[in-house]
Amino acid sequence: MEHDVKILNSLIATTIDSVDGYNAAADNADNQEFRSIFRDRAKERNDVVSKLQAQVRSLGGNPEDDGTTIAGAHRFFMTLRDSLTSTDDEAVVSEVERGEDVIKAKYEAAIEDTDLTATSRELVQSCYISVKQGHDQMRDLKHGLAGVNAL
Repeated sequence: MEHDVKILNSLIATTIDSVDGYNAAADNADNQEFRSIFRDRAKERNDVVSKLQAQVRSLGGNPEDDGTTIAGAHRFFMTLRDSLTSTDDEAVVSEVERGEDVIKAKYEAAIEDTDLTATSRELVQSCYISVKQGHDQMRDLKHGLAGVNAL
């Protein structure tokens, strides 16, 4: 159970970073449609955090309630916040999509962790659906903007 708590808390911290990044993107995006998309993703990621925290509690652990200050996810969101001083929607979407690559990889690694219990793995897989959808949506937005700007 201790291993599960460690993995789940790591995912919680990264997902909290994602919520913060989406909220920052929403606060600073010029495009109203992007603001709405970013806010929806932040809410969805908050729901993921809640589910993961509930599982940590059920395992007798103390759930993470703060983001991470380490590794790629944090660096990404700091870069995102810095880039948000720009009004270039393509740059903002590009940074969000880059962060989605980080969180997607982290969830995939957790799913592949053979020491994770079946119950925790099922929860991570369920949460991964949201992460993958967010990743794919940001990827598509990025490629769509790149195509429009190339014209």
